[in-house]
Amino acid sequence: MGIDIRLPIGILFFLLGIILTGYGALGDISHYRPPLDVNINLVWGLVLLVFGVLMFLFGRRGMRATSQKDSSPSSHSSGQ
Repeated sequence: MGIDIRLPIGILFFLLGIILTGYGALGDISHYRPPLDVNINLVWGLVLLVFGVLMFLFGRRGMRATSQKDSSPSSHSSGQ
C-alpha cells in the first residue's frame, strides 16, 4: 500500500498555515483596521494550521489502520 494522500496535504497546509500565521502576527496590522478590523492573515493562517494538523492526523490513523489490517494473521491459510 502506498502513502495516504492526507499526509502530504496535511504537511502542505501546515506549512502554509505557519507562513500565513507568521505574516499575520508579525506584519503591519494597520492595513486591516479601516475596512475589516480583523487580521485576516492571522485568522486564516490559524485555520490552515488546524486543517493541516487534522489532515495529517487522519492520514496517520489511516496508515496505521491499513498496516494493522495487513499484518493481522489471515484465516485463509487453514490448509484446506
